[in-house]
Amino acid sequence: MRSLRIGIACYPTYGGSGVMATELGLALAERGHEVHLFSYARPSRLPACHPGLTFHGVTVSEYPLFRFPPYDLALASTMREVMATRGLDVLHVHYAVPHALCAHLAREMLPGCATRIVTTLHGTDATILGRDPSYRDVIRFGLDRSDAVVCVSRWLEAQTREVFDFTGPVHVVPNFVDPARFRPHRDPRARRELGGEGRPLLLHTSNFRPLKRAVDTVDVLGRLQDHKAVLVLLGDGPDQPLVREAALQRGLIDRLRFLGEVPDAETVTAACDVALFPSASESFGLAALESMACGVPVVASRVGGLPEVVVHGETGFLAPLGDTAAMAGFVQRLLDDDGLRQRLGAASARRSREEFAFEHVLRLHEELYESLLPNRS
Repeated sequence: MRSLRIGIACYPTYGGSGVMATELGLALAERGHEVHLFSYARPSRLPACHPGLTFHGVTVSEYPLFRFPPYDLALASTMREVMATRGLDVLHVHYAVPHALCAHLAREMLPGCATRIVTTLHGTDATILGRDPSYRDVIRFGLDRSDAVVCVSRWLEAQTREVFDFTGPVHVVPNFVDPARFRPHRDPRARRELGGEGRPLLLHTSNFRPLKRAVDTVDVLGRLQDHKAVLVLLGDGPDQPLVREAALQRGLIDRLRFLGEVPDAETVTAACDVALFPSASESFGLAALESMACGVPVVASRVGGLPEVVVHGETGFLAPLGDTAAMAGFVQRLLDDDGLRQRLGAASARRSREEFAFEHVLRLHEELYESLLPNRS
């Protein structure tokens, strides 16, 4: 495939959209494309230096007049500059607000600009912001001005069409996981450091926003018959103090491990026994897929796109939203039955490789980019 000049815009936080956009940028650079990544801070998964990928940190000037610094205008200006100087073939924005509008504005500032805009919706930009009258029309405008719209699950495609009354083409391209990094591999040292010698390790990975219902993981932990189990928490966000408070109130704080945002998430993930995702909504469930790739069975809510990732009874278990008793029951089954846990873990790793293969999803992105561009000799 010919080498392309690709811009990627995303949030730098631990949420799925930022992680997926960063991983996509790194993978495209590995395949010989020229990649430019835009964000207001360096994403957590982005190394300090990577051949073929240039990070553009967007800085916002602060003036007393501005109550809220106009990041969207600064981002559009940075996009325009790179589009003009590097002649980007594609600008792929992840999360519609404000990235889709910024991309459109940047292109409008360059008469005759041939850069194609791809907008990937990741979930709450459609399901929550899209239902807010303050944002719905501008998001729909951004989708209409995009050359391609991508959703990460069939469930999210249906939501997008309903919320925005969107009738244009939608490409369903799932998230992917790198099997070279996320694979079944237990590091004894990692288990020791997490306090997992002779103790089951449960994992929760998220950006700790209300939708993730991270406090429910403490309730699940408290319902287990095994009072030695440890809950490992990866990521950071506004609900983390609530998780800590819930654990203190229930006398469980010594069984929690708050790790924050770590660069080697795959090592921690693979060291755990069961992954917990009690989310109120998930458009896909990237953290669940990464757990599965590491051979870790998942216990999650039956919501959104999660059933497209986790197969109930085969790679994990799905419980009704908010039913922490049911979730605890599934976790207990997995901890009590080593054979069951190993079978589901092996099936999880196999499904991640076969259905969400790194190379396959990467090719889907490249083919989409190529389909938008004029033929070049």
